[in-house]
Amino acid sequence: MGRPRTNDATVKARLVECATELLATRPQESVTVRAVATAAETSTAAVYSLFGDKNGLIGAVRDRAVASLFQAVTAVPTSEDPLADLYALATAYRRWGREHSHLYSVLFGGVQSFEPSETVGTGDPVRPLIAAIDRAVTQSVLDGEATSIAVSLWVTLHGLVTLELAGAFDAPTAEAAFRSTILATLRGWTTPAVFRSLRHDEPAP
Repeated sequence: MGRPRTNDATVKARLVECATELLATRPQESVTVRAVATAAETSTAAVYSLFGDKNGLIGAVRDRAVASLFQAVTAVPTSEDPLADLYALATAYRRWGREHSHLYSVLFGGVQSFEPSETVGTGDPVRPLIAAIDRAVTQSVLDGEATSIAVSLWVTLHGLVTLELAGAFDAPTAEAAFRSTILATLRGWTTPAVFRSLRHDEPAP
């Protein structure tokens, strides 16, 4: 059987899928064009034709991951309670990580890098988070700079999801740790009046 065409959408999707799986389990420098092409049962010429080079292919993998995460978090409805919305966004982030572990590893795994930017693009998954934080600050629910709060929450989420994907927790422990830790992080940024009220009434999951 001859090799498939090197420039069609099916081959392109398969190359991105195979690159995603390889990047999730190997250091980026060890993932070669030939290794991806072999896994996708095509030629190295297909990679160069469709993506230009290895960096173009890796960029396509990251774009796919970002778009998928953006779709997940933007599907979270907005309510009148910004703390409940932030908890819901955290839940959506965790769910996406669990359902797309390979993509999660490509975006946030130890072999990759993640550098939060002060510029939030229209398709940036952090946009709904910043919007919810801004509402919370405007309503005097949270007290702090939006980017600092967002980074704090992401660091917490990343640690929880990474440990869960690594199998560090059984299911009940993971569930309890997620709820208690996210709520504690949110409480830490609340205004004094809201903090006192949350001692008796936590935001609903």
